[in-house]
Amino acid sequence: MCVAVLAGVGGDIPAGTVTNDDLAARFDTSDAWITGRTGIRTRHVIGLGESTSDLAVRAGAAALASAGMSTVGAVIVATTTPDRPCPATAPVIAARLGLGPVPAFDLGAVCSGFVYGLAAAQGLIASGLTDSVLLIGADTFSTILDPDDRSTRAVFGDGAGAVVLRAGSRAEAGALLAFDLGSDGTQEDLITVRAGGSRAPHAASGPPGPDRWFSMRGQVVYRHAVQKMAASARAVLADVGWSTDAVDLFIAHQANERILTAVGDELGIPSRNIFVHLTEVGNTAAASIPLALSAAWAAGRLRPHDRILLTAFGGGTTWGSVALVWPEIMP
Repeated sequence: MCVAVLAGVGGDIPAGTVTNDDLAARFDTSDAWITGRTGIRTRHVIGLGESTSDLAVRAGAAALASAGMSTVGAVIVATTTPDRPCPATAPVIAARLGLGPVPAFDLGAVCSGFVYGLAAAQGLIASGLTDSVLLIGADTFSTILDPDDRSTRAVFGDGAGAVVLRAGSRAEAGALLAFDLGSDGTQEDLITVRAGGSRAPHAASGPPGPDRWFSMRGQVVYRHAVQKMAASARAVLADVGWSTDAVDLFIAHQANERILTAVGDELGIPSRNIFVHLTEVGNTAAASIPLALSAAWAAGRLRPHDRILLTAFGGGTTWGSVALVWPEIMP
């Protein structure tokens, strides 16, 4: 049976930056306070006239170039911040990349979206529906954050990361070897934007209320994120038959550095094998894992045949993990 094999990787972050000092000039906070609690020093934000699809197109083009491919059979975009509520953003991205009338759709699993997207790509390829997929995780959370909320403004940044997956065999480096996915809809209010959907449409008149903005119950999310990511990662390790000592690089959703450390401690993975990318980009939601993969590859932290463990936790709540062996691809 064919499986999905990673063949290329790319990423894009916007030029605009918001440093901790910038936030300290507006809020009752400091660089030391933010860094000590999140590990984040800088986050990037889109400018006037930019959108999620702009970042996604650039990341997708980079991934295609990395794979040495000019076309694919399908496009999946994991995002919580599409260009519009309707239509989906993926067909727009496919058209802008010149990929023709390929199937293209958005996937919503918030910060777990990229991991869910890997599973969806695996299904498309294993079923024989297509022989290749461009998977993009892209989010511009700056567009849904309350401008007056210090806690969320300090954490989130904008960005896009992408991978190209092709049909191949399980024996190849780059093959997606094992998955674990889960959700708990009873926790839907932990991470949410309450208004804007069919349950709570935006008011027809008057100024927008606070429910239009993203909100998160930070302390509760921390506990659930650590528990679910650790358990999910263990399930994947058991499935693929790896010990934690066998993991060459652990890339978790880049929520904050405390969560990364806590999950690593739960799994017994030493800090030297945990990749931290959020320092300069913040929490980029669905983009965080593919951006981290791209950055780790560019920095020489990923070598061909390294054993890689990915895990994520996001709104819904959702979570998931993937194991793969890193292939030899172009930077």
